[in-house]
Amino acid sequence: MDSKIQIILVKYLSKEANIDEIEELDRWLIKKGNMTIFNSYVQTDYFTSIFMTKYDLQKAKSKIHKRIRLIEKRNKLERYKKIAFAASIILLVGISLFNQFYFNETIIIRDPIVIGTDKAVLTLENGDQVILEKGQKFQNKTVNSDGKELSYSIKNRSSSNFKNEKIASNFLTIPRGGQFSLNLEDGTKVLLNSDSKIKYPVKFIKGKKRQVELLYGEAFFDVSSSKNNNGSEFIVSTKTQKINVLGTKFNVKSYGRDDVITTTLVEGKVKVENGENQILLFPNQQSKVDSNSAIIDVSDVDVFQQISWINGLFSFNDTSLEDIMHTLSRWYDLEFIFKSSNQKKFIFSGILERTKSIEDILFIIEKTSSSNEINFEINNKTIIID
Repeated sequence: MDSKIQIILVKYLSKEANIDEIEELDRWLIKKGNMTIFNSYVQTDYFTSIFMTKYDLQKAKSKIHKRIRLIEKRNKLERYKKIAFAASIILLVGISLFNQFYFNETIIIRDPIVIGTDKAVLTLENGDQVILEKGQKFQNKTVNSDGKELSYSIKNRSSSNFKNEKIASNFLTIPRGGQFSLNLEDGTKVLLNSDSKIKYPVKFIKGKKRQVELLYGEAFFDVSSSKNNNGSEFIVSTKTQKINVLGTKFNVKSYGRDDVITTTLVEGKVKVENGENQILLFPNQQSKVDSNSAIIDVSDVDVFQQISWINGLFSFNDTSLEDIMHTLSRWYDLEFIFKSSNQKKFIFSGILERTKSIEDILFIIEKTSSSNEINFEINNKTIIID
């Protein structure tokens, strides 16, 4: 790529290019082969540099829209819109990168795969199951749902002092291809990711510990302070660990295929126990509890990356393609097959929107692979990696 064009491209992507420079870049783009060069340059030299930075997605969208409107006022829209579209997609994580200009022939699509959405199955104390999904309402004497979240009424708080009082429990199961919000009776909010299940009481007894169990999957907890609950601590149990909370925000990831359970603290302070050891976590720290070891590892992490899913994003940082495919399979409810074990080791870094199609996601992953070493085929909800 000509050095002058490189300078113009960098200036454009940083919103510093003037109209003459934009027009010159436009003329260069329409020449044969230059879109491919532009595509490669953006992903290797610019795209990866912004991947792991903390930024406001909605703010970025707003700025891009304002810029497009400004160009429209100057009557340059027709000349500009190809570049504006391409660059805006890049700045918004680039999943649909150049679909209008550069058709990706290596992703073969035979059957559409649906993007994940709000859905869950509620199991009531009597064993009845209720399907919860977007646009569908449900209500009984203790709980109601608007199709996006499930809420329990605080009016049912028990004041009983009987130690042996039995409190009914409900289960909320999030299938593959789903997510759902849960508002517990004490004011605690839980957002559950795809392929997750939680057990919890329909109400809490004043003065007693508040306990829930994440049976499997991933959940983000915004726990109601103990000050609002007569000093009662909040406990989250998983298959090999227990988290003691007074009031805080944290993320727990405990999928069945993983030997390691990760707990990431956003605010406050929590105590993590695995039966033999215990540690205190502080904000921006993550603990890892391995089912094959008594050791609890603690490290500093980028919280934005770890909880990106609650903001509608996938965030991968030097992540293997095998781990990426497991994440995508849960959200898009699909299966995948690697034709070669070597392809599992392909490393990708990127921030991608969960609202985009699987075709767009695979497109950007494929285009970051050198020498087209990764190709995808979609066939009957199965992705074949060749």
